[in-house]
Amino acid sequence: MGWGSRTTSNYMYNHTGHFAAAGEAVCKALFMSGVTRRFPTLKFGFLESGVGWGADLYAGIIARWEKRNPKGLENYNPANLNRELLFDLYRRYGGQIVQDKLDEVSKSLGLLGGTGEDRTTLDDWARCGIEKAEDIRDLFVPNFYFGCEADDPLNATAFNSKMNPFGARLRAIFSSDIGHWDVPDMTEVLEEAYELVEHGVITEADFRDFVFTNPVTLWTGMNPDFFTGTVVEQAAAQVLSKDHSA
Repeated sequence: MGWGSRTTSNYMYNHTGHFAAAGEAVCKALFMSGVTRRFPTLKFGFLESGVGWGADLYAGIIARWEKRNPKGLENYNPANLNRELLFDLYRRYGGQIVQDKLDEVSKSLGLLGGTGEDRTTLDDWARCGIEKAEDIRDLFVPNFYFGCEADDPLNATAFNSKMNPFGARLRAIFSSDIGHWDVPDMTEVLEEAYELVEHGVITEADFRDFVFTNPVTLWTGMNPDFFTGTVVEQAAAQVLSKDHSA
């Protein structure tokens, strides 16, 4: 809060979505600058921000790659514009309002000349080394974890493999902040998280990934001995053995 448009006197206006906006900016920067390409085992956790924005970002990056990858940019290359044909169409079908401003149109098209343009800067995907859309899945899904509040219905988007491109299941983790005002009764937090199962929105297996499997792979991804000596040491080891055999 206090950044961008979140500087009003209305706390709820400033608060709504503020962690999501911050997380989205950082996650997008990490991905597009190629951090997950250069450090494939590095994990990042975005706390209290939900996963809805993560699903939107993941799908949005893929959609943009498909239209603005290096080959796709040729669709927008000014050098490919047939100006003679374009102006012929303007004169024949543009009507008086267009024909009276053909000089202005010509000037505006001059801005698209691309003279002296350094074409090596046109590939926005160069730093993360994307060569096909599936690369985005492989450099996004395993590295980013999304902390979710118990009562957020959009937690389900992480596990919707029918919706997420390439059948992805994003790494949502249960991370409710029980010390804040949005948890009036801390004894009801787990119950709220489980309601998505009761309502048939996610499965028992999804819920296990949410509250256990994904947190295990996050923490042990950076420190394999994170759960050593704890009461869940054996259960965590089973998760890791399955993860490595997959």
